[in-house]
Amino acid sequence: MTETPSEDSYALAVKAVERIAAPDLDYRPPRTRTYSPKIALVGAGGISFAHLNAYRKAGYDVAVICNRTLSRAVSRRDEFFPLAEATDDFTALLNRGDIEVFDITTHPKEREAMIEQALNAGKHVLSQKPFVLDLDTGGRLAELANAKGVKLAVNQNGRWAPHFAYMREAVRTGLIGEVMSCHVGVHWNHGWIKGTPFEAIDDLVFYDFAIHWFDFLASIIGDRATSVYATRARAAGQEAGPPLLAQSLVAFDGGQASLVFDGAAPFGPQDRTYIAGTKGSLFSIGPNLGQQTVEITTGAGVATPMLEGTWFNDGFHGAMGELLCAIEDRREPLNGARGNLVSLGMAFAAIASAHSGVAVRPGSVRSLASAQQAGSH
Repeated sequence: MTETPSEDSYALAVKAVERIAAPDLDYRPPRTRTYSPKIALVGAGGISFAHLNAYRKAGYDVAVICNRTLSRAVSRRDEFFPLAEATDDFTALLNRGDIEVFDITTHPKEREAMIEQALNAGKHVLSQKPFVLDLDTGGRLAELANAKGVKLAVNQNGRWAPHFAYMREAVRTGLIGEVMSCHVGVHWNHGWIKGTPFEAIDDLVFYDFAIHWFDFLASIIGDRATSVYATRARAAGQEAGPPLLAQSLVAFDGGQASLVFDGAAPFGPQDRTYIAGTKGSLFSIGPNLGQQTVEITTGAGVATPMLEGTWFNDGFHGAMGELLCAIEDRREPLNGARGNLVSLGMAFAAIASAHSGVAVRPGSVRSLASAQQAGSH
């Protein structure tokens, strides 16, 4: 005889869940045991302050700051590493035998050649995100790094935002079983881009901003994504040029994901992430990307870890720290270039889908340009 459904069956009632101690997970930015190389930062533009501030706090040895406009290199040097050298001669820097690691923060178009030159010079490289403008170039650079015996990583600093890092480690260690869903909602005002160079990027949300969330999704499901369907739109009342509303549905074997970006919400900002697994779930919420409260729920109960740190600048510390640890341990970095192509593959698929109106398989669209041209014929 079939039982009559109850309120519990329809999720109309919530059962009490025991509060338990939070699992102690290794989510903090990694540190080397003894390896402490001299680092050159190339590109003293806007985001370089976050790199340099994080490296100063971490105690990294930034020996040179290089920029094509020397005065900007001098300014950054004086602000963060007064004992470092400032230069506008990138070619001479490549020939410096005492500099082992290059952090290249310039824009993607000019960065590709710089990364290639640095790898050919035998330097380990941390590339600013987004990594490349096309997947084939990224694959070629990853192969070059392998051939030269050096490491190439991408500054996907969101991987070491405390809430993302804790959730990733909870998945990696099997605490919630196999991931069946991941849902991200970002609701805040991205209108600050008006009047900045970012305003010239038509697909700003998916390519420059949402790459963090595609990368986070890749960090918990790997290359399991099978299709991406996305839309974008200009928000009512927005003043900045690029569409600031964007959403993406990602299908993967045994699961689904959604990424929603309300980039023109002037009041009541919120950032939330929910992950469901076969043995538990993870939930994070806060008013912005830096203030987040995480809960992990399993059959044993629910726990709220007291996380330390913030995205800015633990994220930047973590990206460089992971590269240095990988060099020391002779392994591939968690934020390695080849793995980042999975994240970019989803981002390009989302852009192509938003332009064409159809679902797109990750990896089938090989470049940002071809993604933006989808549906134009």
